[in-house]
Amino acid sequence: MSLPANTEIKEIYADIIVDISHEAVDRTFAYKVPSALKGQIGPGSRVRVPFGAGDRQIEGYVTALNEEPGYDPDKLKEIIDLVPGSISVESQLIQVADFLRLQYGSTMIQALKTVLPVKRLVDRRKKAAVVTLAITDPEGRDLLSTWKQKKYKARARLLERLLQEGQMDTGIAVRECGVPRKDLIKLADQGILKISEPEDEGLSAESISIRQGAALNAGQQKIADAFRKAHEAGIRKTWLLYGVTGSGKTEVYLALIEIILKEGKQAIVLIPEISLTYQTVSRFSARFKDQVAVIHSRMSAGERSAEVERIRSGRANVVIGARSALFAPVSKLGIIIIDEEHDGAYKSDASPKYHARETAIYRAGLAGAHVVLGSATPSVESYARARDGLYGLWVLKNRAGAGRLPHVRVVDMREEFRSGNRSVFSRELSDLIRDRLDRKEQVMLFLNRRGYAGFVSCRSCGHVIKCPHCDVSLTYHRDGSLRCHYCGFRTAYETRCPACGSAHVAVFGLGTEKAEAALQREFPGARILRMDADTTRRRHAHENILGAFSRGEADILLGTQMIVKGHDYANVTLMGILAADLSLNSADFRSSEKTFQLLCQAAGRAGRGDKPGEVLIQTYDPDHYAVTAAARHSYESFFEQEYAYRSLMKYPPCAHILVILIQSSDERQAVIAAMRIQRIIEQSRKDQADPPVILNPGAAAVSKIKDIYRQILYLKHQKGEVLKDLRMRLEPVLLEHPMFAGISVQFDYDPMNRY
Repeated sequence: MSLPANTEIKEIYADIIVDISHEAVDRTFAYKVPSALKGQIGPGSRVRVPFGAGDRQIEGYVTALNEEPGYDPDKLKEIIDLVPGSISVESQLIQVADFLRLQYGSTMIQALKTVLPVKRLVDRRKKAAVVTLAITDPEGRDLLSTWKQKKYKARARLLERLLQEGQMDTGIAVRECGVPRKDLIKLADQGILKISEPEDEGLSAESISIRQGAALNAGQQKIADAFRKAHEAGIRKTWLLYGVTGSGKTEVYLALIEIILKEGKQAIVLIPEISLTYQTVSRFSARFKDQVAVIHSRMSAGERSAEVERIRSGRANVVIGARSALFAPVSKLGIIIIDEEHDGAYKSDASPKYHARETAIYRAGLAGAHVVLGSATPSVESYARARDGLYGLWVLKNRAGAGRLPHVRVVDMREEFRSGNRSVFSRELSDLIRDRLDRKEQVMLFLNRRGYAGFVSCRSCGHVIKCPHCDVSLTYHRDGSLRCHYCGFRTAYETRCPACGSAHVAVFGLGTEKAEAALQREFPGARILRMDADTTRRRHAHENILGAFSRGEADILLGTQMIVKGHDYANVTLMGILAADLSLNSADFRSSEKTFQLLCQAAGRAGRGDKPGEVLIQTYDPDHYAVTAAARHSYESFFEQEYAYRSLMKYPPCAHILVILIQSSDERQAVIAAMRIQRIIEQSRKDQADPPVILNPGAAAVSKIKDIYRQILYLKHQKGEVLKDLRMRLEPVLLEHPMFAGISVQFDYDPMNRY
């Protein structure tokens, strides 16, 4: 079997949606493109068409052009004409959807659902019981995939909307999603949903104490002046703002947005974590008052709908939110700012697997807007482009105001072990925590894990207790349960090994709960807050924890990645990094970069006020270049070594990778499908002078999730267009050939995480 060759286009047909809303996206209508309009129409074009039995004229948007209509061509009506006038925001968003489809691989319907804003108005007066998710968003997306595989259509509709909207009335869940009330109760009993009276809506960001910004210093003003000069000269481009932690990047963002707003334009500000929303909103609201709108996944349907209407009407001109805020219906876009641009959260893990950075650049190009990427630890891709002149580069080398970069020390945990210290904390870290408690200063402790421990294993036979539905070990929690963080499976901790019957079953590893328990034992008088995926499931949990810490109601904040990104607390003078190696040795070519970024971001939380800060990094690999460069606050030295490694091994940005993920509930079918896809690709390579390289096909790193088996193919080539062309020619074969029926195949271009 070979990939289909391109054929000459004789007739052109257009898929058109006639109403921009999530309900209508599931349905497009086919029309003929008249000869007079060929070459003038493309995705996003606004057209007038005859609709319905009476052929009333209505407006719609072209979503795709096709050679084959999928219907009897003789029964199709013809587009009347193009609608004159300026391109609407909906037209731009449809063009963005087409970009996602072509760049990352998905159906147009999937892409449209990603970019088109919710148009549904929600009655916020009624106080009916509401349904919310009791599981995390990643767990919800995994469960959605499983329910779709098992044809649980009603439940899938419900889950998909909850992932988009955060919550809904029970009545809507029953009427519009088709889930009976008894099933809602059953899902709540299983710990998947929560049914409760609605909480008070609205953000309480004002509960977080924020230090007000000062006038721009010389370095910040130089950047603002350069931006204004370029803007007035009509230059629109992508800029990389590389500034050390605490250098005042947010003040620069505010200054650039002011320049844009004075021209009647609007701004989108992306942040990687919901936990950053509340602090960011407070700082931006202090400057721009009620012009600020917020969009994120934890908002209720009513909150989200109200914010979208404020944006659409032009009453809100500064949009702040996580990745999905990139698709806000901003009609006069002047600037897109992506803070912490290096963060992996900007890469979608659902189809289309788009990257917000590349998508923002494309959308800004359509609107004639700027893009500003900000980070203390830029991604290797972005810094390489800035170094090569593809992006403009701005640099802030020093902290703003009186703040100074903290002093960083590295502790070799191998020496601690040899000296008999079995504690989670090195002796030096324990002394420093005790000192800060005596001085009434605050401490942050970072651990890139959640749960009480890593895994449970038998010391006699080595058997590791695994999830029966996923190819991963179960995690021990302090309530005595073993849980799977992929599918939610839960069972009781047994003291005897299920494989050999031995009583020598023990808990191994380190998690946030275990670290919290150790803190309570060693510092019994300390007020401790823990922030991880388990403690932030409820709405407003992020802001409540951070608000309490910012008001001085806790001495120690222990947490995972969500505590190290962008938070600014003047009284934090010590950051302890408990296990720097946990992300360093993962089977991921980006592991060194991710570790360096986490260490620098964590270190940057200390000493941001008038008091000097200290950072202690605990590691078993103190000589690794990611650790030594982070300790010296030297991004440049890290970049040089990391880029040399990427260049040698032909990894992004020196080459490109395409992942093909094959999933099936039948392991044998998954393996066969993967082998057939590999064979198709190998046959097509015979005609290529420089074909892509296929890397180690086989089972994914996590080979089973929720009883769904996963096979993986990695393809690598220096030219991204070669991989995109291969994907586009492969997609119709996978879609149309019966041998792939029931098999899920997803593509991921330049992945951010391993599979």
